[in-house]
Amino acid sequence: MQNRRTKVVFKQLRDANLNYNLIENHDRVAVGISGGKDSLVMLYLLQLLKKYTPLDFSLHPIFLDMGWNSDTAAIQDYCQNLGTQLHIERSNINQVVFDYRQEKNPCALCSHLRRGALNRTAKSLGCNKLALGHHADDVVNTLFISLLFEGHYNVFKPSTYLDRIDLTVIRPMIYISERNIILLGQSIKIPVMEKSCPADGNTKRAEVASLLEEIETKFPGARRKILGSIENVNRECFWTPSPKS
Repeated sequence: MQNRRTKVVFKQLRDANLNYNLIENHDRVAVGISGGKDSLVMLYLLQLLKKYTPLDFSLHPIFLDMGWNSDTAAIQDYCQNLGTQLHIERSNINQVVFDYRQEKNPCALCSHLRRGALNRTAKSLGCNKLALGHHADDVVNTLFISLLFEGHYNVFKPSTYLDRIDLTVIRPMIYISERNIILLGQSIKIPVMEKSCPADGNTKRAEVASLLEEIETKFPGARRKILGSIENVNRECFWTPSPKS
């Protein structure tokens, strides 16, 4: 491996894989590629997992074209240099969300449509698993969004089996901080695409991320401790109201 940072970040991905059996022998793993830093670093790390562990699996990166006329040449080359071939799936999701529906809060619908399209494409490629690039900060952000805006304790799992489509969604980077992803991405010179979504940066998730950044500044290591608490839940502390008659 290239340097100490790569080794540290790779170990975090490997530990997540070992703790939750995310990737196993003979898996065909679709890798959701958005063109952003998270998914591109994830593909790089998953290739290291193939190289430095005895696991026997294959990787199939997928780029979902939302209808922005994105230039994918750089990420196609990036995937090829990693020994994989990028599959590009065309869609009109941007038109549905912003033109037809004209959603004031478009993120929920967009996310739903993207997930469905990625799932179907993964199955069409014969994959049994789909890897998404959510990292440790995303885990904590999702928890706080749930607490602050929805009034319940909810967070996505490292692995989720979708029985309707017979596909397992995995998140191999749940232990890796966004900061380490940024630094690793810079060191390996990933070809990050420019963001096209008009709603980018103007969401509840962005507001919560800003709040958590303030908490992290005041209490260094807070995100890591919050993440650790998700795996160390004292279930006896949760309230369970009696059933209503």
